Amino acid sequence: MDFSRCREAVDIFPVGTRRPVVALIGPTAIGKTALSLDLAERLGAEVISVDSRQVYRYMDVGTDKIAVSKRRRIPHHAVDVVDPDEVFTVADFVSLALQAVSRIGARGRVPLFVGGTPFYYNALFHAALNASLPHDPEVRRRYEELASLEGAGALHGRLAEVDAATAGRLHPNDVRRVVRALELWTLTGTPPSRLYDEGKKKDSGLDVLYIGLNRPRPELFERIALRVRQQFASGYPEEVTWLIEHGFDERFPSMQGFGYRELAAWYRGKLTLDAALEGDISRTRAFCRRQMTWFGKFRPALWYDTSTLSASDLEGRVVEAALRHLEGARGAE
Repeated sequence: MDFSRCREAVDIFPVGTRRPVVALIGPTAIGKTALSLDLAERLGAEVISVDSRQVYRYMDVGTDKIAVSKRRRIPHHAVDVVDPDEVFTVADFVSLALQAVSRIGARGRVPLFVGGTPFYYNALFHAALNASLPHDPEVRRRYEELASLEGAGALHGRLAEVDAATAGRLHPNDVRRVVRALELWTLTGTPPSRLYDEGKKKDSGLDVLYIGLNRPRPELFERIALRVRQQFASGYPEEVTWLIEHGFDERFPSMQGFGYRELAAWYRGKLTLDAALEGDISRTRAFCRRQMTWFGKFRPALWYDTSTLSASDLEGRVVEAALRHLEGARGAE
């Protein structure tokens, strides 16, 4: 995809107006998907997935991808876009999302963003992209270990393979910055040189209201453990086996996510299945903590504690907040 196409999508909006959209955010396993289906029906919306893992085909169980039957009920965009051996960058997401907004609007429907990838939201809605580039201590540690084992020059060579521009401006002995660049590449699938350029992007023309879901952390962590165990019992190991045997292995960023990496190690005989499960739970919980740190900075946002509301009360409040935003924005045009 070509990031320049984002401008084409934005240009169809009337001059001086901003299209109102709603984004349903929150940590993994909080219940965004179930609520989003009811919310989409009530709003007359189509869903734009904001999930960096669900863009990959064949990766269904481990990403908790919504079933095809439910996608027939509510149209979903940015799901099953590329194969696991393909690169899908944040620029690709922005381009895809803006084109989806245009198509959804042309049908007289509402764009509803749903997902838990904060970096995608930042790239689409916020100018201060560079201030919130993602971090993952575990990914960084692995590259630091590679530098120790293979040498600084070899690590710099790895960077040159994926981002010649950044490698060209970094000295091979500047291990700290080389590691950081490779960390960004692994987490986003985008060359760091492009990430910083995208931080200078033009306004998207969208007026977003974030609706956030949360609950006490101990309860959320239990939900994460339960979901991971359900995934392992529902064919997750078999899914990873199929992926690796069809050439979609650990070489690709798609297979570096929590769960997939642990199960790849299990497939290679490096971990027991129980160890892979516990590793998945641990990494998912760590990701949940980072999600809440990032999401806590998003504005404007309305947050709801799902542990204190019934499903019907939660849906009613969320629908009311979304309608106020959508109708208020239209009335201001």
